[in-house]
Amino acid sequence: MFVKIYQYHIQQDKVEDYLDIQEQASKIYSRYLNFHTMYFNSKDDKTKWIEISRYKDENEFNKCMSVINEQKEIQELFVRFQSLLVSEKQEISEGEFIEMKEISSL
Repeated sequence: MFVKIYQYHIQQDKVEDYLDIQEQASKIYSRYLNFHTMYFNSKDDKTKWIEISRYKDENEFNKCMSVINEQKEIQELFVRFQSLLVSEKQEISEGEFIEMKEISSL
């Protein structure tokens, strides 16, 4: 599995907008990719969010993302997303990982 992790800060009074944007973006992504995404909100800093997405493999991700990123809807959603970021913490950090093992008791 190929994994993307994003970290950013969302204004506390914009969380519902943020979750709505993520839901709309997921519908677009699902037209092209199979994925699983989870969103985590920090207990210590309510503006801090981590987004973890899992994909079948990196090649499929890269191939599909070039098409997804050309979609006008995605570009508009990203502009809306950026407007929700905390003004003094505009950075969106991202990382790429390969899943080596999953252990679950769920």
